Amino acid sequence: MAQDFPQSVLFCCDHNAIRSPIAEALMKHFYGHAAYVQSAGVHNDLEIDGFAIAVCAEIGVELESHRSRSFDEMEEWGDDLSGFDLIIALSPASLRRAQELTRHFHVDVDHWQILDPSGIGHTREAQLAAYRQTRDMLIERIWGRFGPPTQGFMS
Repeated sequence: MAQDFPQSVLFCCDHNAIRSPIAEALMKHFYGHAAYVQSAGVHNDLEIDGFAIAVCAEIGVELESHRSRSFDEMEEWGDDLSGFDLIIALSPASLRRAQELTRHFHVDVDHWQILDPSGIGHTREAQLAAYRQTRDMLIERIWGRFGPPTQGFMS
């Protein structure tokens, strides 16, 4: 595991329906309870995406029970963003929101440019291919940042 492994990580994107829930689920799958991991979106106007569930299931990662939530809901429910060691924004809008919400705290905020697969492809297979590409981009970035998985990985 990477030497500077954080105790808590928040992944964020626009709607908390595709990229950030996939990242959260992958992180939990690969590293177990080594860190507290959550995800959020700038908005909470979408449910978890069915294609995201499908491409995670392909590699043994459960995503069906994810409930989308926004930064505002996190605050309403008592989650303190200053308590996270690292926030990883997966979209420009979530980066701006994370920086705005943490400007008075010492929280590292990273930005990973990850493909938003929604709306890509005209056939089911083309859409699944785009979602797989996003999933695989996240796997590569997570392993690059946090080191090889400490738990089993089904490929």
